[in-house]
Amino acid sequence: MLERWREHDVFRQSIERRRGGPRWGFFEGPPTANGAPGSHHVLARVFKDIFTRYRTMCGYQVDRKGGWDCHGLPVELAVEKELGMNQKSDIEKYGIDRFNARCREIVLSHIDDWTRLTERIGFWVDTEHAYKTLDTSYVDSVWWALKTIYEKDLLFERLKVVPYCPRCGTGLSSHELGQPGVYQDDVDPSAYVILPSARGKLVVWTTTPWTLVSNAAVAVDPELIYVRTAEDYIVAEALAAKLFGEGVEIAERFPGAELVGLSYEPPFDFIKGSEYGELGHTVLPADFVTAEDGTGLVHTAIAFGEDDFRLGQSNGLAPINPVLPDGTYDKRIAPYSGRKVKDCDEDIIEDLRSRGKLLKAEPYEHSYPHCWRCNTPLLYYAKPSWYIATSQIKDQLLAANETINWQPPHVKHGRFGNWLEGNVDWALSRERYWGTPLPVWRCPAGHLHVVGSLAELEDVSGVALDDPHRPFVDDVTFACRTGGCDELMKRVPDVIDVWFDSGSMPFASFGAMPTVEQNVGNDEFEAHFPADYICEALDQTRGWFYSMLAVSTLLFGESSYRNVVCLGLLLDENGQKMSKSKGNIVEPWDVLDTYGADAFRWYFFTSKYPWDGYRFSLDSLGEAVRQFMLQLWNTYGFYVLYANANGVASESLSLDAVELTDLDRWALSRLNATVETVRTGLDGFDATGSGRAIAEYVDDLSNWYVRRSRRRFWEGEPAAMATLHHALVTVAKLLAPFTPFIADEIYGNLDGSEPSVHLCDFPQDAAHDAELEQAMAIARETVRLGLAARSQAKVKLRQPLHAAVVVAAGAEREAIERLAEMVRDELNVRELRFVSEADELGEVEIKPNYRTLGPRFGAQMPMVAAAVAGLDAGRAAATLRDGGTVAIGVGGTEHALTADDLLVSMKPLEGYQVEREGSHAVALELEIDESLRVEGWAREIVHAIQAARRAAEFDISDRIALTLDGPAELLAAAREHEQYIAGEVLAVEVRYTALDVAPTMIDGLELRIAVRRI
Repeated sequence: MLERWREHDVFRQSIERRRGGPRWGFFEGPPTANGAPGSHHVLARVFKDIFTRYRTMCGYQVDRKGGWDCHGLPVELAVEKELGMNQKSDIEKYGIDRFNARCREIVLSHIDDWTRLTERIGFWVDTEHAYKTLDTSYVDSVWWALKTIYEKDLLFERLKVVPYCPRCGTGLSSHELGQPGVYQDDVDPSAYVILPSARGKLVVWTTTPWTLVSNAAVAVDPELIYVRTAEDYIVAEALAAKLFGEGVEIAERFPGAELVGLSYEPPFDFIKGSEYGELGHTVLPADFVTAEDGTGLVHTAIAFGEDDFRLGQSNGLAPINPVLPDGTYDKRIAPYSGRKVKDCDEDIIEDLRSRGKLLKAEPYEHSYPHCWRCNTPLLYYAKPSWYIATSQIKDQLLAANETINWQPPHVKHGRFGNWLEGNVDWALSRERYWGTPLPVWRCPAGHLHVVGSLAELEDVSGVALDDPHRPFVDDVTFACRTGGCDELMKRVPDVIDVWFDSGSMPFASFGAMPTVEQNVGNDEFEAHFPADYICEALDQTRGWFYSMLAVSTLLFGESSYRNVVCLGLLLDENGQKMSKSKGNIVEPWDVLDTYGADAFRWYFFTSKYPWDGYRFSLDSLGEAVRQFMLQLWNTYGFYVLYANANGVASESLSLDAVELTDLDRWALSRLNATVETVRTGLDGFDATGSGRAIAEYVDDLSNWYVRRSRRRFWEGEPAAMATLHHALVTVAKLLAPFTPFIADEIYGNLDGSEPSVHLCDFPQDAAHDAELEQAMAIARETVRLGLAARSQAKVKLRQPLHAAVVVAAGAEREAIERLAEMVRDELNVRELRFVSEADELGEVEIKPNYRTLGPRFGAQMPMVAAAVAGLDAGRAAATLRDGGTVAIGVGGTEHALTADDLLVSMKPLEGYQVEREGSHAVALELEIDESLRVEGWAREIVHAIQAARRAAEFDISDRIALTLDGPAELLAAAREHEQYIAGEVLAVEVRYTALDVAPTMIDGLELRIAVRRI
């Protein structure tokens, strides 16, 4: 099939044929191709594919430009590992140019793997002209965006506390903290530290003992009540008993305001109080102090926490930071200089204990953030960084979100909306190497020049860069042009957050700069913006979904996408995350080699709604194949078998030229209703409900229409052949976006008027006969109950019975009577009779439900049972069916009983088996007379002969000579029904003579059969 698509260039044709039609835009969230794709990538790619295929078949021009995310720390870390590097400084020793060259190579190393998988799963996307975020034209567009944002006064540099990875040597943005696995449960040492003062011993609590070396102040709540104990410890009153026991003796109570301005002795003297400022090592009022845990006095290290930093700023304290970028102490902290700060926690606690400054220490379990790229625990660290002021456009972001259709809908105002409500400024800069360079140049006087394109850089510097990456861009300098300054401008050495890269793809993928006239790519951008559809995993609410919305709102004041489908996690069959260490990864090629791409796709589309996540295994996917794919293929194979046997040509299969039966009209009506359901579902991005609707129709087609029409197909009846042909071709078109391979195989063999089903129009809504569908549903329900009654009575279906008695009146009876022949045939009864009420089929019995009544009445249950036995069972059952209650008297008190309290059953009439559900019931007359017994044997004989034909591997159209040998009663049945038997098994001659072959058992009698092809 792939070769056929290549030969006819079907993907390109599908787009070109729709050119000039209405556009329907799709943006590809770019994966990073520095590793082989996994099964979770298949999930994302098939959901991207289904709706773009569907819209194309609906007449839209749907361009699908692929893309590759090329920058960022994941790539750098892979190269570091390959080169045996352990720290950031190793990169500069190795050479930024050589390091980035290797990054460029490795990031594209698996593109062939991705492209091969993309083609194999049937994801149609243009990889030949895919954008790459490392392309010069892409970087150029990103620079334009950043300059535009700067000109709106929304790009700035500021000293702020940021989550910082000492391993990677760079800060993280707030949305990076929302990535999966960032927050992990850690157990860290916590310390209650004593700080002597003139008022008493202040007790502070910290879960980061390593920050105590730079303690700058103690924070209190001025309105909170504090106490001094008899042992001179000062803590919040609400926490005193927790810290010192219920019998703690209180010497003094006072508000926190009395502590403000108090000087104290710091835990360490590495940094003098005066170095922080006038208020260094004093107690300060703060709004973040509570008495929920700790001591009510908060140790404050200005450089290592957002609240600490804010308190320092408001009180003129300097954010002194004794921790180096690699996460080690500097020389000022002499005993611990050069050591990783978190490795020093225990030693710091022991130092405090040895000097009498430790009240107690204990382990503390908390959820702590780790680097999502290398898993190193983060430090909250005051450092200068470049920010985009997204907090200033919060209202615009929220308004833009209102224009987006989210699937599932609760994400809009839940996970994503809440994220936007708490929006903070975007930490943009990264102190790394392989990324889009921050286009900011600065002179010694502090003047800035933000460059908006490589052309502008060449204009101001005279340097034309072929590669805008580090280190080449770092070497470009130029004279400052601000107010005659003329000092040398050098680039700020940072690169930018990769999420800004990927969020810029709506314009940067075309190299567009929308405010620059005549810029190449602007027209393409305008034609495709905003996208009608994007799709990624649910965790991208804090990743790509956010960056796409933020960048487009910053630049254009609107969202870059209209509809988004969120995908859940792909877990193993036990609900565990897949990982190589656990050995539970299911490789995509294993699935494809075992079951094929269509089964892979169908499982993802229909087994669950995609945002609910999947418990995935080869077995679960195999079940999807068994339940649908094989049923579809067998139905298609059935048609082909009989079409070939009867010499039916597709051009002769016009529905207008045949006389349709009710069953044909029902199959076509159900098909039209299914088309309507599928179109409505796919229009609303519901692949799951749409796929299940197709599966239900195929099941109806197979298990009702085909089964009920077998003789008609055997005889090559034109109406049956035309109906099934039309149904299968239409199903192939419905399935084309879901299972593109099998859909094209069925279409190509049964129709083939186009080179591919994917060049066809999607089926249109058409009128359907709701009355006939309802009638057929009633008839099928009657059959279901009747077959259940047969099963209960242990009467084989091939054994005819005299009659089935059906509870039906009014429209229901009319529906069954309209299809009475079908119902009689399915139930294998000679007659249908009707009654109006189920109670006419037997004697109603009512018994107490001991499970509900036992706990209620206890020892009075014998009286309850007697009272229930005295009820008019028929009248009580009718009352309960109508939702009423039945009253009984127990111990002189009346009690109301509901349908849950009474068990209603029916004792059938003598000689009948009843199957009942609610007001519906069917009773089978079980008496089998000689005529019925002989007819049943005739059917059993047919069944046995058909088995012999299959064992002999005869073709369905082969005529045979038949010989039978057995007891007189079986042969008598065969002679009586010889015409029927011969017609069923295509026997042109029947003989009754002795045979020396293995017998077949029929009701304990031995029948010997010989068949010979004629």
